[in-house]
Amino acid sequence: MKWLVIGVTHGVILGMLAACTSASAPTPQIEVPLAQTPPAPLPAVVPDATVLQPRSRWSAVPWEQLPGWNEDPLHEAWNAWLQSCQRPNTALAGSCPQVRRLSVGSDEERRAWMMQQFQPYRVEALADGAAEGLLTAYFEPVFEASRRPSARFSVPLYRPPADLAQRRPWYSRREIDTQASVQALLRGREIAFLADPVDALILQIQGSGRLRITEPEGTQHMVRVAYAGSNEQPYVSVGKWLLEQGAVREASWPSIKAWVARNPGRVNEMLWSNPRTVFFREEPLSELDAGAGPRGAQGVALTPGRSIAVDPLSIPYGTPVWLVSQGAAIQLRKLVLAQDTGSAIVGAVRADYFAGWDAAAAELAGRLKQSLQLWVLWPRQDGPR
Repeated sequence: MKWLVIGVTHGVILGMLAACTSASAPTPQIEVPLAQTPPAPLPAVVPDATVLQPRSRWSAVPWEQLPGWNEDPLHEAWNAWLQSCQRPNTALAGSCPQVRRLSVGSDEERRAWMMQQFQPYRVEALADGAAEGLLTAYFEPVFEASRRPSARFSVPLYRPPADLAQRRPWYSRREIDTQASVQALLRGREIAFLADPVDALILQIQGSGRLRITEPEGTQHMVRVAYAGSNEQPYVSVGKWLLEQGAVREASWPSIKAWVARNPGRVNEMLWSNPRTVFFREEPLSELDAGAGPRGAQGVALTPGRSIAVDPLSIPYGTPVWLVSQGAAIQLRKLVLAQDTGSAIVGAVRADYFAGWDAAAAELAGRLKQSLQLWVLWPRQDGPR
């Protein structure tokens, strides 16, 4: 018979747990047969039990307040959690042995264990306590590329320049495209060349992507390019720029590309409205790597539909999060892991949903912008740190 080790809780975490510095007493352990694991009782919650983070406030709530909690197929999220356990947050590391054990358990066993060991906290804005925010999505694009420039492939993707750390901010996108002295600093640092400058912009905004590269001798293979730095210029949305021009009705990539097709002479004007550019590093893409997403800011591979980018000053990397978002683009009530961040992902209730790398992922990333609620799930025996 298999056995599941669970903890006996000693009550709720009270007050400002973020200020705690001493470790809690070890939680006693009891053994319960997996086949006989009783339903976890809903814990009592003190209404004002709160935790302060630099950009958010967490308010303790009972499990019954998590919409759809009993409906999510948790096994789909378990791979993302196992990824986080490769580089866990210190306060979450103690949960990883059980996460690994339950990788062969049932969803009922996983749910019972989480309800025994974790406390849900509603994520709220510090200033006004608002519990609703914004959800967007991102994806890993796949493009054709060439190792050498040609009439078709003429848009370079660069490694970071040698003097990037000495000049902050570095030169703007327009200066890179137009000044020979700046281009000389990047000569020899080209990774590959794309056919479309808008595709290069998409790659820079998403932060990583897959390239099907044609080598000089004609062979083709897949590689991944990952974020390696930026010129630290301010980011300006080209979609917003086009909306302000009255050029498009919606700031989606299909709309932007349609405008580009109609206005080839104004492409640089649009691109230069965003002075930020991103530099990359090349990574091999093995058959095993191809089945997972790029590494996020936590340093682990992202899982489509189960990884999110967050503001790490609101939610620490590696934290399991209950995400709820209802809108025209998608309906979500599911367990996700905070494993990445982005320059536009700032604030308490803010997340970017990793959609994957296929056409459906690209389509969702181009149109998802809807209301969001988040609940962090934190181990009971420790206050967040």
